[in-house]
Amino acid sequence: MEILLAIIIGVLYAAAIYMMMSRSIVKLIIGLALLGHASNLLIFNMGPLVRGRPPLIHEGAEVPIPPFADPLPQALILTAIVIGLGAIAFAIVLVRSVYQQVGTDDIDELRTTER
Repeated sequence: MEILLAIIIGVLYAAAIYMMMSRSIVKLIIGLALLGHASNLLIFNMGPLVRGRPPLIHEGAEVPIPPFADPLPQALILTAIVIGLGAIAFAIVLVRSVYQQVGTDDIDELRTTER
């Protein structure tokens, strides 16, 4: 399972870099979203994958009985998802505004309109 996740993470990173190298701002935003998803999966994959074992401390014990699922990567991923969705939504609104004013989403043409 962890090997499959590692392959998926690598494919997502490769697709994100490919999309970010494009001249279109829309593809750049999609690449950034893919990069965020790949990073979330990487954080998820760093914690051990354990099914059905919540990190509960039983009565009389001081630490949870291993193996147990680590809740820290899950909390970090939830926070990253919320922040990433907010940033992507803001970027989409910004790109839409630029497209309405300039009439293009090509990065090279946007550089010529600055001068």
